[in-house]
Amino acid sequence: MSMAITINIYYSGEGGNARKFAEEMLASGTVKDIRAEEGNIRYDYFFPMDDPQTVLLIDSWKDQRSLDKHHASPMMAKITELRNKYDLHMKAERYISDETGIPATDKIYIRK
Repeated sequence: MSMAITINIYYSGEGGNARKFAEEMLASGTVKDIRAEEGNIRYDYFFPMDDPQTVLLIDSWKDQRSLDKHHASPMMAKITELRNKYDLHMKAERYISDETGIPATDKIYIRK
């Protein structure tokens, strides 16, 4: 396993706006375009069961160069436009995977 950068972005808004944002990101083809960018590993939205006003984006890239290229792409203008349209606030967490993957002591708890 090689290194990856994963960013969890929590989008929050009133009146279901975070979900509307995610739906428009998908319907507009922006998500498809982002997933096709070089270095993108994952770009998926999730909905927390206990918070209907928040959407979680798991955004993963193979390296910082790929992420920087994405940030300089036309997709960022579309994302910013939609965030503003739906008046969303964000909280972000950044994680860097290690080369070793999941240790054997943790794997015993994973059912396949």
